[in-house]
This record gives sequence, structure tokens and C-alpha cells, in this order.
Amino acid sequence: MTTHAPAYAGPVDLAAFGPYGPGRLDRVSDRPVYPFQGRITVEPGRYHLYLAYVCPWAQRVAVIRDLAGLREAVSLSYVDDARDSRGWAFRENRGPDPVNGFRFLSEAYEATEPGYPGHISVPTVWDRRTGTVVSNDYTTIPIDLGTQFTADGIDLYPADRRTEIIALDAEIARDLAHAAHGVGRAATQDEYDARRAAVVATLDRLDARLAGSRHLFGDDLTASDVQLFVALIRYDALTNPRNGISERSLADFPNLWRHTRDLYELPAFRETTDVAALRPAGPTEHPDDGVTRLAVEPRPIW
Repeated sequence: MTTHAPAYAGPVDLAAFGPYGPGRLDRVSDRPVYPFQGRITVEPGRYHLYLAYVCPWAQRVAVIRDLAGLREAVSLSYVDDARDSRGWAFRENRGPDPVNGFRFLSEAYEATEPGYPGHISVPTVWDRRTGTVVSNDYTTIPIDLGTQFTADGIDLYPADRRTEIIALDAEIARDLAHAAHGVGRAATQDEYDARRAAVVATLDRLDARLAGSRHLFGDDLTASDVQLFVALIRYDALTNPRNGISERSLADFPNLWRHTRDLYELPAFRETTDVAALRPAGPTEHPDDGVTRLAVEPRPIW
């Protein structure tokens, strides 16, 4: 239920405000990029999640919330898909901020730390009781949601495999999610070729792991499957075309293809995926830096 009259930011205006990043992501600081690292405690109704459909880390949180049976315990809302230097904003297409009536997510950070100079990110956890940001640490928010509440959902971090699951999550993030975008940032031909070969090797390795197995840890669905899904659902439509990783589509990795399609049939995955938000905003352009990059056309997700 909305507790404030709807308040919306104006349209994205890159001409007036410039792109997001300069002055935020490049600020010299001894603080981490994601500096709010509080942990969630067991208190239904206390926390609110600020998410974006375009962000895989935010979708991961949304999926885990649903699978863990926390729809009633933890609320959420979505920011607009696009941003300028002002950061994530609330606009009509995704609805207002139902908790505080903020127009920009930066207002939540300002309320927590006046003059906050750093990165404005999703997912962000808001504490209704203290009126502050608890966490914007995308690595620990899913763990807390999956382990700190007692609900009727799936145990995504079973105690006997929790260490392995968290380790595999980190591996998928490093070797697939982050590494895929690293391909697009390669500055030399050798670096580009090595980076994209490494991502393809990761896809082959994960594809082999799923041979003869329903999920990454056998028959049981875990948080690692969520981590893999949010990376793969973006691969054909966005990640590969943007970064020029491989001529091979997701369907060329048969076990990854099957795994992604099977998970999409589950409401927690399907209902948190907005296909339109996963398409490139415009033509994919690479810098004219002497690197010969693979041209990959976006493909429909299915």
C-alpha cells in the first residue's frame, strides 16, 4: 500500500546531466564501492528491497525472496530501467516508491548518510524501522534472505552445502557475470581474445557440470542455480551482443540451455524477468581502439 502521494523523477536527460558513473564510480575513496554492509535480522515487515529489472544482481535477490517464501515478509519495488548521472529514479513505467515517496534512490542514501558521495546501486535494502539503508552489498543480501527467515519456501542454502554454494556463487559471478563484461572492456587484441576464450571455457565447464544433473548441486534447487540463471537469461539478448564473446548462442550449450528454460517455467524466475528490459537500449557500438571484435546480433531469449 502506497503511504505517500506518487512522486516521480523527470525523464532521463543525458544531455543535461550526463551519463551515470563520473563523479560516482570513479571517485577516489578508501571505502568499498558497496559501502553499506549491514546484515538483515529476522523481522518480517521491517525491510524493503529497491530493485531494477535490468540488473542481474537485483533479479537474483527478487528470485531468492520468492523461492524462500518471503513475499509477505519482505516488500519490494522497482526503479526505472534507465538512468543519467542522477542515478536510479522512480518513474511512471515502474511505479512510485511505496515506502518513502522518493523520486531518486539517491535520496535513500542521503537519508542514511548526508552528503553521501558514492555509488547508488541496486539491490538496496531499506530498514523501515530506522529509516536508513541497511545494505547495498549484492553479495550478502541474497544469503541473508535465504538463511535468516523461517518460511515455507525452499532452503536455497542448506547448512551441509552452504559453504560450497557460496563458493560456487562467487565463481559464477567472477568467471561468467563479471568476466563477460570484462570482454567488452578489453583494451588490446590479445586481452580481448584471452578474455572471451576464458568466458567460453566457463560456459563449457558449467555445461559439463549440468550433464546428467537437474541442477548444479544434483536434484536440489539452490542459490547457485539462481546465480547462473540471471547471467544466462541475459546472454543471447544482451551480454553477448554487447561484448562480442562468442559465435555460439546459449542453445549451443545444451545443458545450460535446458537448465535456463526449465527454471524459467517456475513463477519465481519467470515473474521476475522482464524480457523488454534485457534488450540493448540502442545499437551495440564498440570503441575504435584497434581491437577487432566479434559482431554478434541480439537473439530473442527463446
